[in-house]
Amino acid sequence: MQRITALFSAALLAAGLMTATAHAQEGTANTEQPQASAPAQDFDDGQLEQFADASQEIAAVSQEYTQRLQEAEDEDTQQEVRMEANEKMVEIVEDSGLDVDTFNAIGQAIQQDPELMQRVQEMAQSS
Repeated sequence: MQRITALFSAALLAAGLMTATAHAQEGTANTEQPQASAPAQDFDDGQLEQFADASQEIAAVSQEYTQRLQEAEDEDTQQEVRMEANEKMVEIVEDSGLDVDTFNAIGQAIQQDPELMQRVQEMAQSS
């Protein structure tokens, strides 16, 4: 269940990153997460490119499922929507060539590194 939440959180981050750049940058000052929660890792341009591509697809899926989640009438329906959204997002990540853990690690690194966020944004805009 923690993996689902992590991916969903990364997807929401990706949606914010790709659709509202300025808002995403303001949101990087998140005091709920300790700064050391994601170790500094070096991601190559290929991985960042894969992340950018997958993030754009995930942003669309996230918007669709966020709407469906808001329209869900009960807890069971909400859980079904979350599970279906997670499956789709996992499929998108894996189809991009990344594994879920790497995708999540890049997502966390972006939250803590404005320069990395800028690089990924530029990659997303050029693809």
